[in-house]
Amino acid sequence: MLQHLTIPRGPLELAADLHLPDDADAPLRAVVVSTPGSSVKEQIGANYASRLAARGIAALVFDPAHQGQSGGEPRDLEDPYRRGEDISYAIDLLTTIPGIDPRRIGVLGICAGGGYAVHTARTDHRIKAVGTVVPGDMGTSFRGFQPDGPVAALDALADARIEEARSGVMTRVNWLPDTLEDAKAAGLTDIDTTQAITYYRTERGGNAHSTNRRLSRSDSLLLGYDAFHLADQLMTQPLQVILAGRLGNTGSYDAGMRLWKLAPNPVDLMVIDGAGHYEMYDEPEYVDAAVERLTDFYTNNL
Repeated sequence: MLQHLTIPRGPLELAADLHLPDDADAPLRAVVVSTPGSSVKEQIGANYASRLAARGIAALVFDPAHQGQSGGEPRDLEDPYRRGEDISYAIDLLTTIPGIDPRRIGVLGICAGGGYAVHTARTDHRIKAVGTVVPGDMGTSFRGFQPDGPVAALDALADARIEEARSGVMTRVNWLPDTLEDAKAAGLTDIDTTQAITYYRTERGGNAHSTNRRLSRSDSLLLGYDAFHLADQLMTQPLQVILAGRLGNTGSYDAGMRLWKLAPNPVDLMVIDGAGHYEMYDEPEYVDAAVERLTDFYTNNL
């Protein structure tokens, strides 16, 4: 059963979908799903939330502030700190829904959402269990992407924002090339980029509310971000890490292993042989395997 909801978030609202089991007895365990960067609730989050609900666990997935069908200006902002706050506002809503046990709420973070989930769970201890699938630390990733280093990138972003303030025009960049042809022209022919475009920018996984655009000023926030800062001291909740066995260029395997070693209470580590990062988004063989393991984890720890 699917319910369309809105999450109050100060002066704006977040668009959300609550996936509910058809026949589970209340009070229900519930999980807030934190999705990858650039994605909306109908994409990867729905693939996991619907499967969790089919296994008796309520799952709430939402569009981040400034993205998708959620409110917030300017549009296309990827603010890692606000992404974490979004999770806490989602928990606020869950605790008021009849039939949801407010003491048995967990979080599931996928890709960038994994880092956001960890960062939030450190200080929001209403979260009782933390599940991650191909988790990423966007700060580490963005710092590693800069050909001249992060400091030079920050200097360039500072100049760009001065120009934005003068012109009144905000700059946006692509998360991914819009087509495989654009990727090939840019020399981006690696398997991970190809699979990301095949998912996000085709009928397979594309969604009209996912713009594939990021406000450039987001990048200065991401460059200074550390998703796992103080996780070794503050994130005491049980942790599940699920990784793709085929190492690519996304950094999620290394990030997941770093998280596993940092966490005070690591419970279960699963590496899915043969899977690539983006295949963990919707390939039934891999998603089903991950959800089965997550179901056991949440059942035992919520």
